[in-house]
Amino acid sequence: ELGFEYEIIAVVERSRDNTLKRAGDVASRRQGVQVIQNPDQRGKGYAVRTGVRRARGDLVFVMDADLSVPVDHIGFFIDRFKREPTVDVLIGSRQHPESLIERRQSSFLESLGKSFNVFVRLLGLSSHLDTQCGFKAFRRGAARAIFERQTVDGFACDVEVLLLADAMGFRVEDMPVRWINSPESRVRILVDSTDMLIDLFRLRRLVRRTLKENPYSKP
Repeated sequence: ELGFEYEIIAVVERSRDNTLKRAGDVASRRQGVQVIQNPDQRGKGYAVRTGVRRARGDLVFVMDADLSVPVDHIGFFIDRFKREPTVDVLIGSRQHPESLIERRQSSFLESLGKSFNVFVRLLGLSSHLDTQCGFKAFRRGAARAIFERQTVDGFACDVEVLLLADAMGFRVEDMPVRWINSPESRVRILVDSTDMLIDLFRLRRLVRRTLKENPYSKP
């Protein structure tokens, strides 16, 4: 038992495997688990946005379904939130000096990810060394404000979230993680990488327009 109330929201987009059935089987046996089926395959950003907007907890965790970052990290992140009440967003970072990489991605994927983050920093979109790690946590107020304004459907959504968080005045900090890479990746390397780069070049203008249309002042 975790010692506190929780909910698990699994967002499943249209796919050819049996993820939806497996998630539904778990939800039928356990309270606090709900499954949302997105009938279209629109991308990670759309799936995450769908789940976060449904979340009701004081802290909202976003994690990849492959659990490359083990779920026991939830406790570490909660402890950090308790120690530092001014922190609004915590992001897992494989580049953190205290992170432990137990099973690495292929050298090609690892190089691709690092190159992507170089582009992110060169474009001035984020100072964080690892924007794409699939383990992030938000205080409820920050989650609601950010994801009410988040619009990118693809993998560049992580960068958009951090860019919005900075522009809206939220405090974002990195956290070390234990990373055990899952070989069950669903990333389409050529298509998804191209889409991510295209989204990167329009993100600053997109966020500026978003906050002009839907301004935010941190309490």
